[in-house]
Amino acid sequence: MRTVYLGTSDFAAAVLQRLAASPHRPALVVTRPDRPAGRGRKLTPPPVADLARSLDLPLDQPIDVNEEAARARIAAVEPEVVIVCAFGALIRDELLAAHDMLNVHPSLLPRWRGAAPIERAMMAGDEETGVAIMRVTAGLDSGPVCLLERERIHDDDTFGTLSERLARIGGELLVRALNEHPPFLEQDESAVTYAEKITAEDRILDPVAQPAAHLARTVRALSPHIGARLALPDGSGYLGVWGAQPVAEVVSAPGALRGDDGRLLLATADGALDLTVVQPPGGRRMSAADYLRGHGLPH
Repeated sequence: MRTVYLGTSDFAAAVLQRLAASPHRPALVVTRPDRPAGRGRKLTPPPVADLARSLDLPLDQPIDVNEEAARARIAAVEPEVVIVCAFGALIRDELLAAHDMLNVHPSLLPRWRGAAPIERAMMAGDEETGVAIMRVTAGLDSGPVCLLERERIHDDDTFGTLSERLARIGGELLVRALNEHPPFLEQDESAVTYAEKITAEDRILDPVAQPAAHLARTVRALSPHIGARLALPDGSGYLGVWGAQPVAEVVSAPGALRGDDGRLLLATADGALDLTVVQPPGGRRMSAADYLRGHGLPH
């Protein structure tokens, strides 16, 4: 089929890689404009733009995909289907009405509609998630689904490891949907949950109110792309937390940090969290042992 692909993120790039290797190689790839990134705020292209260039795929980076010129460039290649995957911008009625659209969504729809389905599934303690291929409609991820595949969430998964597996599944499901044209089924509206965008508040670990297992899930769900944060007891700022695991031992009152034979332990309401990879304010990521060598903490 003649396709146009709309995507932006690493997840979307992995799905595009599979699509480009199929008979449905996109006639046009549309992604977001380059944006400042990193400490130097250097203008950086989205992962999909980098991959499209490496694959010699026609590329468009409009400021607004819904503007008339952008819609005309899509229409000019006469796509039979427009594919949307982690694009990160609202598709308005005029563009939506002009084309048949499929979406690759990493959740078991109708569970976790919205912007952060992988993170929310992990943070909620779901035992499984998956990928759905759905028709794009005016509602938020509310269109009918033609294919769905489940994937277990492992106890040691991070966002990075889980999203990599889901992207592989998504690429295969997408090609299968384009090959086989399976029927669509409406979603069960009574089972809907929403995966809201991750906010600054979501990143903060609260060892007084939250059990160690929940804190560990939050750390894994936000690693390696966003990062969890812990307010330092001395008020000097936030400690970035990139790796952690719950432990049964009780170390102190909830919220206290303690060094213990190269381990950095955070006391929680029901035990402790072993912080394995951290990032001090203004510093780089490092192991707990390296952090403890430069920061005096009670034993």
